[in-house]
Amino acid sequence: MLLSVGRWCARRPKRTVAAWLLLLTTLAVAVGAFGKVTTEAVTIPGSDSQAARDAGEAFADAASGRQPVVLYAPAGEAPLTSAAQRQAVERAAQAIAELDHVVAVATPYDPAGGTALSSDGRTGSISVELDLTGRDITPGITQGIVDAAAPAAEAGIEVTAGGDLAAAADKGSTGHSEVIGLAAAFVILAVGFGTLVAAGVPLLTGALGLAVSLCAIGLVGHLVDMPDSGTTIAAMIGLGVGIDYTLFCLTRFRELSAAGAGTVDAAARTMAGSGRAVVFAGCAVVAALAGLALGGLPLLHALALAPGIAVLVAVAATLTLLPAVLALLGPRLTPKGTPRGPAGPGSDAAARPRGWGRIAAYVAARPWRCLAAGLVLTGVLAAPAVQLTFGQLDAGDRAVGTASRNAYDRLTAAFGPGASGPLQVTDTLPSPAATPDDTRIAAVTAALRATPGVAAVGPVELSPDGSHARWQVTPATAPGDPATADLVHRLRDDTLPEATAGSGEVTHVGGPTAAQADLNERLARRMPLVVGFVLAVAGLLLLVAFRSPVVAVKAAVMNLVSVVAAYGVLTAVFQWGWGAPLIGLEGPVPIPGYVPLLMFAVLFGLSTDYEVFLLSAVRAAYVRDGDNRRSVISGLAGTGRIITSAALIMVSVFLSYLLSDGPVVKMFGIGLATAVALDATVVRGILVPSTMVLLGRANWWLPAWLDRLLPHLDIEDDGHGPEPAAPDAAAGSALASSGGAS
Repeated sequence: MLLSVGRWCARRPKRTVAAWLLLLTTLAVAVGAFGKVTTEAVTIPGSDSQAARDAGEAFADAASGRQPVVLYAPAGEAPLTSAAQRQAVERAAQAIAELDHVVAVATPYDPAGGTALSSDGRTGSISVELDLTGRDITPGITQGIVDAAAPAAEAGIEVTAGGDLAAAADKGSTGHSEVIGLAAAFVILAVGFGTLVAAGVPLLTGALGLAVSLCAIGLVGHLVDMPDSGTTIAAMIGLGVGIDYTLFCLTRFRELSAAGAGTVDAAARTMAGSGRAVVFAGCAVVAALAGLALGGLPLLHALALAPGIAVLVAVAATLTLLPAVLALLGPRLTPKGTPRGPAGPGSDAAARPRGWGRIAAYVAARPWRCLAAGLVLTGVLAAPAVQLTFGQLDAGDRAVGTASRNAYDRLTAAFGPGASGPLQVTDTLPSPAATPDDTRIAAVTAALRATPGVAAVGPVELSPDGSHARWQVTPATAPGDPATADLVHRLRDDTLPEATAGSGEVTHVGGPTAAQADLNERLARRMPLVVGFVLAVAGLLLLVAFRSPVVAVKAAVMNLVSVVAAYGVLTAVFQWGWGAPLIGLEGPVPIPGYVPLLMFAVLFGLSTDYEVFLLSAVRAAYVRDGDNRRSVISGLAGTGRIITSAALIMVSVFLSYLLSDGPVVKMFGIGLATAVALDATVVRGILVPSTMVLLGRANWWLPAWLDRLLPHLDIEDDGHGPEPAAPDAAAGSALASSGGAS
């Protein structure tokens, strides 16, 4: 099928390219009409925070809840309590109330605002309620509200949006990261391929696939809650695999062209051979991401869906767009003077292996020594992972100068660290209360105020029918402080049960801070299940591909090594703060629970990609010669350079995202870059070949009963039989023949 698809696209290149451009245009127009939607809302079915959120529906709240516009009168200006400043603030509130989507506004002087002035009278906030949910608040709406507060700004008051308004304002494009990643990839490809035309092909298909993916994900955000980091992670993964998949196929195309195949035939055979490996590798990534569904959280579903879409689009672009581009460019993809035909057994390349061929021979000659050295290196990097703990980020972890950080700093300085992350305590009464003075409500209020770790308790609110009561509880500690999570448990386990014992009342503790604590606990419980599923799926895919239980188990273990090493680096850099200022952070920041889990799924998929390309070459050599040691050397020599080149591109793409302001994006950039670099060098270059040499013929042991059950699948068979090259001629890969650096 892939041979037919590749041949069809190669024979109709202009039509195929036009179809992709039409698809991109259609999606771009749809995004322009409907917009891209992201939200940081966290839904955790079955959790106490979700129950509190559901109970809040009994109150006549606006869709957005109360969003603060923080006011600050700096030194030298009159405080907000002065008559002139109060008039300016009230005029600003009136102007905001006249904007579209605004349904209610309360000043700091109005008890209905639910806020208060600081003790020095210099900090307060205007409470704004919108008819939009947080996901629908756009940067334009935030800017309109800030602009409407001009009367306050003209009076010398600093105006800063907070809450979801600030989150919307801080949403920015990561276009600079994509451009830097593409530029780095272009340099690597130009050096490796020796021609600018060939270097541009992976960038063309990768960039076009990325654009299609981002448009599709933006539209999907209308259907599911898609966090802003999900789009960025999808761009990161989609761009990396898109370039890598094209690179592998382009290398094969150049080999076939050099062997004398015609342009259309070479493009079709590339899709049937390397294209099949790309499909297998892409399915491995998607299957690993699918394991996140076992986490039972909509957030994980969204974070898996976004990169999953990007990977599928990258695979589709490789199988259809790439053969069309190959047919259009043809001979220009190979530098002039490239010899036609494969290297013979007596050629210089075969006789004197260089680069990865020399490394492969060295590892094969000293397998125990190389295995020990590789394990020590990865063990040192992985050691900090034993102290990895799940935490939660807050606005105080955002970059200095962002709206979220400015609002956080102002509120924290004026009202304490817990002011930016209040808890919502709800109480469902067995019988309605007539007034807030009901004895049942008073008992809960007193208990909340007496709880250690509580800085303040707001006035109680009654639902219109009197069946629900609600309090806003301000912790004494910051949202990301572990003590705040301890307070959530203290309220749930001790304070509220004791205050409502025997009354029939049902209480819950919610709010964003409580939801994040519930999220981390849910992830910690589900992580073993997700990890086990991904391990099983990856092992099964490799078993089907290579028909060897030993190879499948060994590959899964080796993939795990690079992932754990990445966790260690993640812990040291972010949780411990080692080198944090070098990547734009002020110090240690907590690691959200979904980051290691999503990293595990993504990295296992990417590691399986490299394992497939390496083991395909090793198995082909073993089937041809029956010599295990020689097949390991041949496979590593033939694929080492292309794998390291692909990994270098992916590492460059991942590291370019360190320019993002978001700590989560930086975590993925560091973690993914570390794991891919280790995987392509230490794991694939040392650990895998050394263990395969030590295992000998046991690598390819297969019980007879399992042999009958497994399908026969040759991943890189292009339907034309084996190439007429000698066993060691695999070292003459396309990059090698063009003089690329190791």
